[in-house]
Amino acid sequence: MTAAQDQQQYQAFKQRGLQLDMSRGKPSPEQLDLSNALLNAVDGYRAADGADGRNYGGGVGLPEARALFGELLDAPAAQVVVDSSASLGLMHDVIVYALLNGLPGQAPWVREPASFLCPVPGYDRHFAICETRGIRMINVPMDDDGPDMDLVEQLVAADASIKGMWCVPKYSNPGGVVYSDAVVQRLAAMHTAAPDFILMWDDAYRFHHLGAEKRAVQGILEACAAAGNPDRAFVFASSSKITWAGSGIAALASSPANIAWWTRHAGIRSIGPDKINQLRHVRLLKDLPTVQALMARHAALLKPKFDAVLAQFDRYLGDVPGVSWTRPQGGYFIDLITPDGAARRTVALAREAGITLTPAGAAFPYGNDPRDRHIRIAPSFPSLDEITAAAQGIALSLRLALA
Repeated sequence: MTAAQDQQQYQAFKQRGLQLDMSRGKPSPEQLDLSNALLNAVDGYRAADGADGRNYGGGVGLPEARALFGELLDAPAAQVVVDSSASLGLMHDVIVYALLNGLPGQAPWVREPASFLCPVPGYDRHFAICETRGIRMINVPMDDDGPDMDLVEQLVAADASIKGMWCVPKYSNPGGVVYSDAVVQRLAAMHTAAPDFILMWDDAYRFHHLGAEKRAVQGILEACAAAGNPDRAFVFASSSKITWAGSGIAALASSPANIAWWTRHAGIRSIGPDKINQLRHVRLLKDLPTVQALMARHAALLKPKFDAVLAQFDRYLGDVPGVSWTRPQGGYFIDLITPDGAARRTVALAREAGITLTPAGAAFPYGNDPRDRHIRIAPSFPSLDEITAAAQGIALSLRLALA
């Protein structure tokens, strides 16, 4: 199409008067409905060990909840904590406890400037924790099988201020990258100048497959233990995109030393988690096969929406030089990649057309995409018709931005 035709089509699209918010990867109402049995899932308040779920206590979570997440995360139940309603809160706690108190046997991070490695594009809420708590962030490019490990190994070996690294190992946000076994093993075994270097392993999309191929990632806890670094990894997960996004349960898995450390500091913050919510989730989710069956129903709702976005991008952007997008096998996002300098303009034009997207640059620390190229597309919440229209509007906005 010519520039004039691009302008004409975009103006016609604006006249439709859409109002769609695609700024976050929220489950749709239909997905939330899949777990409405939670409303009636509690058949009592006693835990497996006889504890009264209505009362204080149980700071590490109920035994059956720890056992469930242990099965889901391939970790011993004794090395799992179940607490809070979202894993992001647990991540924040680990960072704050390390800053103020230090990791087991180590000095508090606040005594010296601390830095974190951030694979990009990545998750904006990870970056917000670091920025808010004064931790300097260092960009690391993502390859097709995980972060650029040559650069990672070089950086952590040379700089003792680098205390950790954010990782979304499966179907990463927003690029859909799946870490290879080689990447996992190198992360577990690499030499670090900081003796208290940690991997913040956000396994948010472990069961969020979109197709028949269910990608697997080697267990980081096992890999770290085998490499002689048993305390290196903190693994996080939750039921937020499995059951109800705002009323789920979250888990942390790590080494015995790290679990004891977390329990000691978390005991100051809280007298215990919501154990009734843990009970109803255990009653509903039961075990790994039950979770997998539920996630297959999620995939049946999500995949047509992803396919619709990809079809519209193929139709309207397939002939545009320098434009590409990911085709994820799981997770919640598509990464739309524009020519240099076009992402912010595209997001602004989409907003004028009634489509609210995550701000361009959000997938980079400090909201700064150096080349202004990445736009995170979240297909999950709108209806199929709405997401089809939105994908067309985004594509037309990009064409106009380039024209």
